[in-house]
Amino acid sequence: MNQLVKDLMVPISEYATVSKGATLYEAVLALEKAQEKYDQTKTQHRAVLVMDKQNKIVGKLSQLNVLRALESGNEGTDHIGEIEKFGFSTKFVANLRERSRLKDISFRKMCIKPAGMKVEKFMKTLSENQYVEENTSLDVAIYQLMAGPYLSLMVVRDQDAVGILRLTDIFLAVVDAMKANKANKAK
Repeated sequence: MNQLVKDLMVPISEYATVSKGATLYEAVLALEKAQEKYDQTKTQHRAVLVMDKQNKIVGKLSQLNVLRALESGNEGTDHIGEIEKFGFSTKFVANLRERSRLKDISFRKMCIKPAGMKVEKFMKTLSENQYVEENTSLDVAIYQLMAGPYLSLMVVRDQDAVGILRLTDIFLAVVDAMKANKANKAK
């Protein structure tokens, strides 16, 4: 039997969500709350879904997006994101960021300004390649994730988002399949 996307997806009702217009602080609190409620035997969520007034998903805010928001309090680093596009090494760009960082500012102070900013400034909108129908076979979804490359896909039913298919959940399914194959081969 071929596994389907809907067999592994996390339902939207179990995922962290905020409304468009929410602050970054409200988003990180929503993520923290969702992680506390989520089944501790599973991998925790690493993103918050942003929804419009019609409860349609308009974007996703990852933990990495939140960390990048910390730079928003330092106007001196705005241009550095542009430099990355020209192929400079990660180490070089990190060094530039460090040298441009506001001196004598504590980590806690770095978090003040971004906390009050709107999630729309930092969220990523989803491309059409990041959506997958719930009845799609898992092997097709794996290729779609790799082609992205994405960390998750939005699962839809009749064009309405119903869940998230996360890379971590697929990876766990791959591990389980490998174990089952090994056990069957040993028999």
